[in-house]
Amino acid sequence: MDGAARWRILRLHVEDGIALTTLARQTGIGLRTLERWHARYRADGYAGLDARPRADAGTRHLPAELVRLIEGLALSKPGPAIATIHRKATEICAQEGWPVPSYGVVRSIVGGMDPGMVTLALEGAASYRDKHELVLRRQAERPNAMWQADHTLLDILVAGTDGKPARPWLTSIIDDCSRAICGYTVFLGAPSAMNTALALRQAIWHKADPAWPMCGIPDVLYVDHGSDFISHHLTGTAVDLHIRLIHSIVARPQGRGKIERFFGTVNTELLAGLPGYIAEGHPAPTPTLSLAELDSALEGFVATYNDRTHSELGVSPRSAWIAEGWLPRMPESLEGLDGLLLTVAQSRVVRRDGIRFQGLRYVSPTLAGYVGRSVVVRYDPRDITEIRVFDHDEFLCKAVNQEHHDQKIGLKEIQAARNARRRALRQGINERIAVVAAHTIESPPATEEPAPAPRRKLKVYKEDLR
Repeated sequence: MDGAARWRILRLHVEDGIALTTLARQTGIGLRTLERWHARYRADGYAGLDARPRADAGTRHLPAELVRLIEGLALSKPGPAIATIHRKATEICAQEGWPVPSYGVVRSIVGGMDPGMVTLALEGAASYRDKHELVLRRQAERPNAMWQADHTLLDILVAGTDGKPARPWLTSIIDDCSRAICGYTVFLGAPSAMNTALALRQAIWHKADPAWPMCGIPDVLYVDHGSDFISHHLTGTAVDLHIRLIHSIVARPQGRGKIERFFGTVNTELLAGLPGYIAEGHPAPTPTLSLAELDSALEGFVATYNDRTHSELGVSPRSAWIAEGWLPRMPESLEGLDGLLLTVAQSRVVRRDGIRFQGLRYVSPTLAGYVGRSVVVRYDPRDITEIRVFDHDEFLCKAVNQEHHDQKIGLKEIQAARNARRRALRQGINERIAVVAAHTIESPPATEEPAPAPRRKLKVYKEDLR
């Protein structure tokens, strides 16, 4: 009788309250058997009603040494088949005079072995650790106690600044306690310390949208061993902001499960409905979205994600982050935060007409008192219509490019425009050179002139040589 059949009988007692003695009389099943089923149901639930084969089934007539021998054969690399183990065991039994086990008995012995022991013996310590060791799940007790930061390559193609298909990256920062997304950045090219700094800048500072209240400096930032996460830039920033930087164990992604689940949610719930989504088993799509359009879609999705009920918390990440109200630890100013996070460009000299940077001109009334002096420029590569000017690490002002003050221009757009202009000029040069080459009249080969006759030497007398 299987577990389902046992439950159809036992449920009359569990759900309908019929006494076990009555069930025993009506069904013909012994009272002790029904009591045993009931005890197994209370201990293990429905699964406890399934038939439990004896651990020593088929092995009681075998010597203990033979059983250990069969187990030892199963643990030898590279993991022999049951038929191989049975054949070897039969040969040894003939030599030792032991009873020969059947194929089914050998299979039951191998199948009843400790799975952890088999994994450790055949697959090694790393596989055993990932499959059988208990995972210590970090759980922050309050918002901003610990943030997690990580990157992922998104399953979508966008139109790059040069018009070619490109697969973007996403850097996200999630609060461990509330699961709220505090900041993110989407970009093209490999992850870098700059992209991580931009995501941190957004996560730490106040957002323009009041529905996105997450901000503040975390106590702990939990990251992996990526080159940007172990950079001197991020390490120094963490020290200045009094953030404890913790790196996960190499090749142990279990501690980053919360942010990995968010990445999976982005791919399945957001990207799957956008043009350019990369579906497994399908040809590469034609990208139609720009990086800025994907950024806008991600911003809307983050707002939805933060406001919907989290299955594990029972409330939305936004509500869990706000909790009963508290004041996050904030930097003194956005300029001070930018001084720690944003890229430091080469020094620039303040000229009479402003600062020249990346082919653009930036002006500010404050710069009037610094004409001829060298300053440091910091900027956001996603929007270089304004720059921040520092004098010996002291913030001076924001300088604006007046020609594009009402636009949002990224550094990559500027570089792409320069490359396109350079390619156009090079094409024009090549076309003109080709025209010249096509109309050049080749001059006839020069005739070879006869070698001049050797000049006669002046004869002298022998006496003149003395």
